[in-house]
Amino acid sequence: MAVTTSKLLWCTIRFKEKEGNWWVKENSDPKHYEPDGLGILDPFQFPWVLDMMDPLREYGLSNEILEAAFVPFQAQDIEKDKDQTVRLVRVAEHILDCEEQLFALPNVKDGDKGAYADFLEHIMRLRVKLINDTIKLEQKLTVEDVDEQLSELRNQAMIEGRDIHPFEEITDILEFVPQGHEVPGDDDDDDKPARPQGAAEDIADLPDVEEVDKDMEKNLRWDDEEEPTEEGGAEGGPEGGKPPGKSSGRRR
Repeated sequence: MAVTTSKLLWCTIRFKEKEGNWWVKENSDPKHYEPDGLGILDPFQFPWVLDMMDPLREYGLSNEILEAAFVPFQAQDIEKDKDQTVRLVRVAEHILDCEEQLFALPNVKDGDKGAYADFLEHIMRLRVKLINDTIKLEQKLTVEDVDEQLSELRNQAMIEGRDIHPFEEITDILEFVPQGHEVPGDDDDDDKPARPQGAAEDIADLPDVEEVDKDMEKNLRWDDEEEPTEEGGAEGGPEGGKPPGKSSGRRR
C-alpha cells in the first residue's frame, strides 16, 4: 500500500433554482470526477439522508461503506455571479464526525465499481430486507425487483435529457415501497429538507480564505494501492474503501 496524495482538493458548484439542487461546475480532478452531470448533496440534504437511513441500522448499515461513498467539502468562497457559483475546499475530517456544514460529493472515482456504487447497492439491499420484514407480500421482494423498477425512472430521465441528482437517486431507494403498500414508520415527504431559496446566500459560516490550510495536499493523504501513470509510477488515491458492490445510476 503506497501513501498517495489525492488530486481532488477543490471544486466549484452552482445552484439550479428550478431543481433546488447544487451541481459541480469544475473540480481539481476532472479525470476521475467528470463534472458533467455530477451533483453534490448540500448541508441540508446530507443530514436528512442520514436520518432516513436510521431504520437500516438494525439491518446492518455500514458506517464504513457510508464514509467511503462521499467526499466532504466545505464552502470557502462565494462568487457573486449570475451562476451563483460557490467554491468548495475539501476537508480532512471524517464526514460523519465533522460538526461543520458540509457538502457531500459522491465518490465516483472508480465508476460503476466504486465506493458510491457500492453504497447504493448496500442501502438497496437493506431497504429490501426492511420491506420484507415489515410488509406481508405474496412474494418476497428482491434487489433485482427494486433495481428494475428504479431503472425505469433512470431511463425516463435519459429520455427527458435530465441528469439524476444524487439526492434523488438515494431517496428513491430509501423511500421505495411496492405499489399499493406502505412501510409503517416511514417519514412523510413534508419532512424532507427545505431547499435553499437564496442559493449561495443561504450558506453560512464561510471560513476566511486566508485561513484555509495552505498545506491541504499534505493533510489529505490516504493509504492506497499504487495506481500506474503513463510513466509507470503511482498517482491518485481513494476517498474511501471499496467494498464489493454493483453500479451507480448516475447518467454520464
